[in-house]
Amino acid sequence: MAQPAAIDRQASTPYYQQLGGILEQRLADGTIEAGSRLPSEQELGSEFGLSRATVRQALNLLESRALVTRITGRGVYATEPSTGQGWVIQEREGFLENAIGHQNRSVTTEVLRHGPTILPPSVCRALEVQENAAGYEMVRLRSLDNTPALYSVNYSPADLVPAIAAMTEVLEGRASFSEALDVAGYSLGGAHRSIRAVAPSPEVAKALDITPATPALHIRSTSWTPQGKRFDVYDTWVRSDVVPLEINVDATAHS
Repeated sequence: MAQPAAIDRQASTPYYQQLGGILEQRLADGTIEAGSRLPSEQELGSEFGLSRATVRQALNLLESRALVTRITGRGVYATEPSTGQGWVIQEREGFLENAIGHQNRSVTTEVLRHGPTILPPSVCRALEVQENAAGYEMVRLRSLDNTPALYSVNYSPADLVPAIAAMTEVLEGRASFSEALDVAGYSLGGAHRSIRAVAPSPEVAKALDITPATPALHIRSTSWTPQGKRFDVYDTWVRSDVVPLEINVDATAHS
């Protein structure tokens, strides 16, 4: 029988983070079943030799990650599995990877057009290249369970054109663009994403099977490498009735 996990008193990792990791593993492997009540702060403190304040920090960490739910007067309970199919937009992955990560395999991608183009002025500014610079455009329609969900336009600078032109599976809608960029040496170092509700253009509305009067969520994203080189700008219109967006906030990250 495996020995129970213990707190490493010599490690630099704070005790509450260690305990959070231990409890997260118990939640993942079913030792603590979904919907069941976790041991009390006092019980966990006794088991791991920690103060109630430290145990409370660990539970708060799990709660911030939506792994547990605190019910006043009753205790802390393991969260039931989510039935959502949201796109967690602050993560490294795009729509395809997130949908698969949510165990939804019925995601399809249709590449509507792609090829060299003159980049729009706003894209030139975002990529920090000169006005009217040449680049690459890829327009895709992503569907979930055969329902149009997301219309996106990716713009890349001229130095990526040869690499993108060689991404046969991506251009056929059979592979992840973000993963292909990573393999090509353009790994994600950071990104800025803004969201607003807009009235879609007739082209976007037709692709998403909505009326031009139906608001869609528009996302503009600019990505750069760890060295600060900007390599991808995309405009995406999302039917949030099909793909809800999820944004996680971890209040403990900077404590």
